[in-house]
Amino acid sequence: MSVKECPNHGKCRRKIFRRIIAGILIFILIVLITILLIWAILRPSKPRFILQDTTVYAFNASTPNLLTSNFQVTLSSRNPNDRIGIYYDRLDVYATYQNQQITLRTAIPPTYQGHKEVNVWSPFVNGNSVPIAPEYSASLGSDQSAGSVFLMIKIDGRVRWKVGTFISGRYHLYVRCPAFITFGSKSNGVLVGENAIKYQLVTRCSVS
Repeated sequence: MSVKECPNHGKCRRKIFRRIIAGILIFILIVLITILLIWAILRPSKPRFILQDTTVYAFNASTPNLLTSNFQVTLSSRNPNDRIGIYYDRLDVYATYQNQQITLRTAIPPTYQGHKEVNVWSPFVNGNSVPIAPEYSASLGSDQSAGSVFLMIKIDGRVRWKVGTFISGRYHLYVRCPAFITFGSKSNGVLVGENAIKYQLVTRCSVS
């Protein structure tokens, strides 16, 4: 028996090519449906951060274009997922004023957060004679003289998600926590030690 040959090799190649493309599309469709089903079952949610308090040990904006500051911030993070764990591989905390960084970055040790767990960190963030843009320096000095300064406590990091034995790749994490600090007679803080003032904030942070 002779082998059956295709009378038109071009048509045969096109048929094979179409079948390969169809197979690839079906495979991609199956993968997408699987991912959608997993997402619908697990319903992943971002961690929730709260800035609980800020203790100000030093804040000196009297030198033009330079700022010396020292804060201790208490941050809590809650994992709202009941089937997903979170690896915090890197978390850097720092303070900004009008989008300009005014302290050095402080690293929080890597940690794992289980289902529904809450983690609390109290890192120090500080900067000694940090250069400030002239327009921001003048505004900062004016705000402090007026008795209040609005800062943003920021966290930049990388996280991984854990579902059963599966661990995802790393994702960027950006957390922004508003902190309203008052000085002088208008201060609503509590004196801690000789010079530090602690401000109970309990402010919800934005997470992306």
